[in-house]
Amino acid sequence: MEKQANEPINQTIVHLENLTISHENGMLLTGVNLDLMQGDFAYLIGKSGAGKTSLLRSLYADRPIDSGIAEVCGVDVVNIKRRRIPQLRRRIGIVFQNFRLLEDRNVYANLEFVLRATGWKKKNEIRNQVEKTLVAVGIADKAYSNPLQLSEGEQQRVGIARALINNPALLLADEPTGNLDPVTSAEIMQLLIDINSQTHTTMLISTHDFMMIDKFPARVLVCENGTVVDTEHAAQ
Repeated sequence: MEKQANEPINQTIVHLENLTISHENGMLLTGVNLDLMQGDFAYLIGKSGAGKTSLLRSLYADRPIDSGIAEVCGVDVVNIKRRRIPQLRRRIGIVFQNFRLLEDRNVYANLEFVLRATGWKKKNEIRNQVEKTLVAVGIADKAYSNPLQLSEGEQQRVGIARALINNPALLLADEPTGNLDPVTSAEIMQLLIDINSQTHTTMLISTHDFMMIDKFPARVLVCENGTVVDTEHAAQ
C-alpha cells in the first residue's frame, strides 16, 4: 500500500461541474459541482432515494450522466467509450454494504481474481500484492479462509482489501458500515481513515451512520433538494 504515499497530493481526482443525473421519473440530481483532490476524505449523506448511490455509480461509469462535466481520475466519464470503462475502474476501488465476495473461493483467491482480471500475470507479484494488502487491512491470518467463515467485520475488511488491491487513486464506499454493529463500524471507519492518511487515496464514503461522522469528523457532502451541497464550502 506504499505506492502512493510519497506522491504529491494536489491532483484533482474528481471534478464535477453542473452535473445532471435523471431517473425514470425525472431529474434525480442537477447542478452538482464538486472537486475532490488527492488525499481528500469526504462523507456523502442524505435521505434514502436522494441520489447518493446513483452519484457513486455515475463516478465509476455504471450509470449514465445526462449533462455536465464529470472527470474522474483524469477520465471524462460523461463521454466515456464502453471499451475504456475497465481502464477507469482499475483506478477506482469500490466497497459495498453487502460485501459482494465470491463465496466459492477463499480470501486469497478473491483478491487474486481481481488482479488477474486487471492484467496481473506473474504469480510472485500477485502473491506479494495480495499478502501486502491483507496486512494493510489487518487480516493476513485469514488469507485461506472462506468468506462465510468470517465475521461481518472481517468480510468488510476483505471488501476493502479488494477495493485497494490495485492501489486506486479513488475509493468509493456505499454504506460500508451499514451491516455492522457500532464497535465494528468504528473499527472499519478507523481503518479507512488510516489508509487514507497513509496512502493519500481519495475517499468518498456514503453513509447514514451519523455516529461515525461525529466520531470521525471530515468534510460532509449532502444530497438534498435534488443537488449536492458541500457543507465545507457552504460554511465559508
